[in-house]
Amino acid sequence: MRRTSRRKVSALVAAAVLLGLTAGCAGGGGAAAASAAPTPSASKTITVSSRAFEDGGTIPRRYTCDGENVSPPLDFDGVPGDSAELVLLVEDPDAPHGTFVHWVVWGIDPHETALGAGELPNGAAQGRNGFGKRGYGGPCPPEGKPHRYVFSVFAADEKPALPMGASADDVKRALTGHITAYGTLVGRYGR
Repeated sequence: MRRTSRRKVSALVAAAVLLGLTAGCAGGGGAAAASAAPTPSASKTITVSSRAFEDGGTIPRRYTCDGENVSPPLDFDGVPGDSAELVLLVEDPDAPHGTFVHWVVWGIDPHETALGAGELPNGAAQGRNGFGKRGYGGPCPPEGKPHRYVFSVFAADEKPALPMGASADDVKRALTGHITAYGTLVGRYGR
């Protein structure tokens, strides 16, 4: 796939993520109200990349439930200098019953340009994922066709007031009208 096509796909995936659909990977959950999603009005783009896999590439087993289940290394470029903080969401839009949340993180220092494998920056908070736990839950799709995992990074113009263990929907509501830039990285994993 050409680079511009990947960007278009990434932009479409990001727009779908912003619609706020959430549900369980293997069951349960449901769609969130459209009003719960931030509007994709950010004019600036953050480049999100990983040393572990390329955009559209396969996520190595180490970063999945079949391996060590640690978050992959991530790099951010193009974060606006006046950002108050960064927010990271990892979601599987191919889950059987709707989008499944794998990681919710806010409070990332906007000067942070990289996260190491399994790393959570000082001062950052983690929300509740689709497994019902706080923290990262790696790709763990049912057998069959590989799923896409969308790593979305949002720059916010103010720090959202969120309770510990907030859900992805809570974060999306808090970001509404406050996103100054965003970017995505898409990885694939199948069993």
